[in-house]
Amino acid sequence: MAVPDQDMAALAESVCSGDRRALARAITLIESTRDDHRDQAEALLEALLPHTGNAMRIGISGVPGVGKSTFIETFGQHVIANGHKVAVLAVDPSSQRTGGSILGDKTRMEQLSRAPEAFIRPSPTAGTLGGVARRTREVLLACEASGFDVVLVETVGVGQSETAVSDLVDMFVLLLLPGGGDELQGIKKGIMELADLVVVNKADGDLRDAAGRAASEYANALRLLHPLTADWVPEVLTCSSLEGGGVPEIWTRIGDFREIVEESGALERKRADQARRWMWGEVDENLLSAFRRHPNVREKLSELEEKVSQARVTPSAAAQMLLDAFRGTE
Repeated sequence: MAVPDQDMAALAESVCSGDRRALARAITLIESTRDDHRDQAEALLEALLPHTGNAMRIGISGVPGVGKSTFIETFGQHVIANGHKVAVLAVDPSSQRTGGSILGDKTRMEQLSRAPEAFIRPSPTAGTLGGVARRTREVLLACEASGFDVVLVETVGVGQSETAVSDLVDMFVLLLLPGGGDELQGIKKGIMELADLVVVNKADGDLRDAAGRAASEYANALRLLHPLTADWVPEVLTCSSLEGGGVPEIWTRIGDFREIVEESGALERKRADQARRWMWGEVDENLLSAFRRHPNVREKLSELEEKVSQARVTPSAAAQMLLDAFRGTE
């Protein structure tokens, strides 16, 4: 629902006061694809920006079936018990038919979703690569402005450009199964390189010993990679999301990480780099959108796509023709 421009300040004030309904309205506005909503969302974000930046931003990623949602529920409750407010941005795969979320995150985090100190927001990826929704960064800022001092971003565990999450969080936590060497072969090196903390989940019951062995193998693999920062060497821990074992240690190490990167200035530098990449990402998105909407491009697009698919024109030549049409230099 559109919000009149003159109400942006009032909506921002309600968000900053911790009004959950206002936060939900703000996020709906931010995620809207309508042009008039986009202008209002920018005005809202400008008002919220001075109240952001104080949260610990944590990305949670991992292979399908690793138990991300169960981990987040257990971990989130532990963080709340330590006096914090937790926002969970659970990025769902989009339905190809409706474009909406299909996993139903609140049903997968039933206990956490009932906690007054928690806020869970599923967001469809809407076809965006990287396992994060395009507006996740802006939603994250709205949650910070609303007083949530720990923001968890659960990404789609599809393995396709999953590393995009590292461009919006302070710490990247990679969850792995106690599969050991066989699974290690299937993990993309790029994702391992981005991990600030590796957690072997499901370390309980018959898998407890296997989790310990897997943690040792993953730790050996990490030693072959260059750390992201000289201030922090990634570690491998084990935990049981079902029993809660290992979760307090994970939270302690996250606190240690935050303290170290804040004192060294690495956190400030990382967020500055992320903001610059965010700006250029928006430039890319908007240029591509304007390109596709351009009447000259739309006039030639179908014909050129057909010629490319039939090998009558090379893709590079077709691309140049579209660019010339866009520039009006054909």
